Amino acid sequence: MTKYIGKSVKRLEDKRFITGQGKYTDDIKLVNMAHAYILRSPYAHATINSIDTSEAKAMEGVVAIYTGADIPEAIAGVPCGWQVNFKNGDIMKEPPHPLLVRKKVRHVGDGVAIVIADSKAIAKDASELIDIDYDIHDAVTDPKAAAQAGAPLVHADVPSNTCFDWELGNPKEEVSAAMASAAHVTELEFANQRVVPNAIEPRSAIGHYDTAHDRYTLYTSTQNPHLTRLLMCAFVLGIPEHKVRVVGPDVGGGFGSKIFHYTEEALVTFFSKIVGRPIKWTADRSEAFLTDAHGRDHVTHAKMGFDADGKIVALQAYTYANMGAYLSTFAPAVPTYLHGTLLQGLYTTPKINVDVTATFTHTNAVDAYRGAGRPEATYLLERIIDLAALEMDMDPAELRLKNFIEPFDGVEQEGYVTQVALQYDSGNYAPVLNRALEMVGYEAFRKEQAAQSNGKLLGIGFSTYIEACGIAPSAVVGALGARAGLFESAQVTVQPTGKVSVYTGSHSHGQGHETTFAQVVADRMGIAIEDVEIIHGDSDRVAFGMGTYGSRSLAVGGSAIVKSVDKVLEKGAKIAAHLLEASPDDLDYADGKWTVRGTDKSVAFGDVSLTAYVPHNYPEGLEPGMDFSSFYDPTNFTYPFGAHVAIVEIDKETGAVKLKRFIAVDDVGNVINPMIVDGQIHGGLAQGIGQALHEGTVYDESGQLINGSYMDYCMPRADDLPSFEVDRTVTPCPHNPLGVKGAGEAGCIGSTPAVVNAVIDALWKGGFKVKDVPMPMTPERVWTAMQ
Repeated sequence: MTKYIGKSVKRLEDKRFITGQGKYTDDIKLVNMAHAYILRSPYAHATINSIDTSEAKAMEGVVAIYTGADIPEAIAGVPCGWQVNFKNGDIMKEPPHPLLVRKKVRHVGDGVAIVIADSKAIAKDASELIDIDYDIHDAVTDPKAAAQAGAPLVHADVPSNTCFDWELGNPKEEVSAAMASAAHVTELEFANQRVVPNAIEPRSAIGHYDTAHDRYTLYTSTQNPHLTRLLMCAFVLGIPEHKVRVVGPDVGGGFGSKIFHYTEEALVTFFSKIVGRPIKWTADRSEAFLTDAHGRDHVTHAKMGFDADGKIVALQAYTYANMGAYLSTFAPAVPTYLHGTLLQGLYTTPKINVDVTATFTHTNAVDAYRGAGRPEATYLLERIIDLAALEMDMDPAELRLKNFIEPFDGVEQEGYVTQVALQYDSGNYAPVLNRALEMVGYEAFRKEQAAQSNGKLLGIGFSTYIEACGIAPSAVVGALGARAGLFESAQVTVQPTGKVSVYTGSHSHGQGHETTFAQVVADRMGIAIEDVEIIHGDSDRVAFGMGTYGSRSLAVGGSAIVKSVDKVLEKGAKIAAHLLEASPDDLDYADGKWTVRGTDKSVAFGDVSLTAYVPHNYPEGLEPGMDFSSFYDPTNFTYPFGAHVAIVEIDKETGAVKLKRFIAVDDVGNVINPMIVDGQIHGGLAQGIGQALHEGTVYDESGQLINGSYMDYCMPRADDLPSFEVDRTVTPCPHNPLGVKGAGEAGCIGSTPAVVNAVIDALWKGGFKVKDVPMPMTPERVWTAMQ
């Protein structure tokens, strides 16, 4: 029986957050600290003829000003961490991403100079005195247009804007033959628009060089302290890793945008030694809009073929994916191995081909944003299957159930092998959809929809999704192009008094690690949760780690912790056996004590831990102490899945869409803390619904982001959302010790197509045979579609 696992334990870390005691990067104040402001290009594509900083340097309070010319040639710029090859085997194009531009700017927001001053205000004022002479050039912002002949080149030394073209699945001729045999083919072209992550805490970085110890410290709002250190030391600045400490203090949200190594982190670290002072840089919100890695931005043409009974026979997808001006850390993986490999979905589609062309444009970099490729894949599949149901006059739920993969547990029945390079771990897909239908009251809703007569249109939309989480194993992702391992590490140290310190390479930015990990440790060790502390986010305290993203914290990080805990208990059993004069094989461990089986002789965990550090009566040949480290590299990804249902009402006079209900039934494997999982689902739903109805960047022809502030970029608000109705089924993961699959991105993956499908359903039932309304589905766009 578990005491903590499966219980909604209140988050232990929240006390410091809700009482204002959280410590974020911008809260840190070091002695004699200077402040940096990055002067950025106001143009998307321009040549720098000259930069005059003399007047700005003369301003009182200015410490120094540096441009690209001041950065040594040996510093090539920020690297990409993933390689994708062309179909023909050629390596992707990977132009350098300079810390500061020397000659040509490639997007609005490209860094041109860093101003270091006694205060941020002085640095910002001084930047306005810098005189730069630009020659402005034409720009391209659309990923499909960028691939066309004659498009303005983003990198003049690269012959085209195509970063790579990539293909996966069955040969095109096989897919085409299957499509030709289909009784019905549904075809759809659509855009999955670019969105801005908008974490509540803007990015911030402080670089500090300690002259006395010849050592650097970087404080940064990151999801990934060790990877930032690795990339910055090995590939950017050339500093030995042991001379750099990276600290990620409390982080106020990330949604993927804080995984990556950014230029500002290297700039403040590098120049802190030169100016002899710590340097802090913190983005303002407008700067975050321009420079935080964006998400999505795919243009896709898809076809799905069906036989006369409604069984899927083939899928063909062509996607243009926007990389932005430079390759961010994981950017090439998103439209390929996190998108293309998920196009099997939950369906038995026998022939699939996906063709992706990734292009450079004169825009900010695009990389992983909550879900990262999985939302784009789900959107493609779920939009086209819902549209097919409308075109074939079939019920969309029945069409899905007809095509679902049969149940398998990954143990008795082998994991399902897809047409696109993956093997699912375990799945039972019909129950999530059936439960969602039950919660909706589906038959009653359809009757209500048919009887609607108040000038409003009612619609229902479905989305049944699968995602790949627990991003690993290293050998697989290495074969897919990763330039790093994707394991996780954990150290468990038992103090002499029996208190436990856990050092994890996972790093929380809102997920509740300090609670969930403590629940796992306390339950497995049979001790009080108050006796467990979780340490993360500091490369000097945690030996190594791969950070938090891809819903991997519990599946990978938690499994590493379990491995170390089990090593502690194994050693503890040897000490306990010695104290009890028994064999370790004759002991049972429960409720924090070892008991000789069949007797009342026992010894408590605290007594064993004390003996480990005061080894007077101790097993011969056994080392003192109680401290173990582990690395966990999974044998497969994990595959959560679920069914989301949206019900909308459309005002025919204005086109305004009201989301009346939203039902989410997810299967994330075993659940450690239901409250935290519900919170993760709720947050993801808000973001996915936000993309469907409200959010989206707008670039003009010159490459200006014209809605780069909260005055113009529409975020979802509380009154835009109904009270979410959530439930779960449980299909444990068979290959990790906790049976968990991951929950952080599920809400964001399934919700977007459910809402769009609901709008299209309402329009069709109202007599408007509209195949697509571009996201975000604003009242103007919906009203126009009805005309």
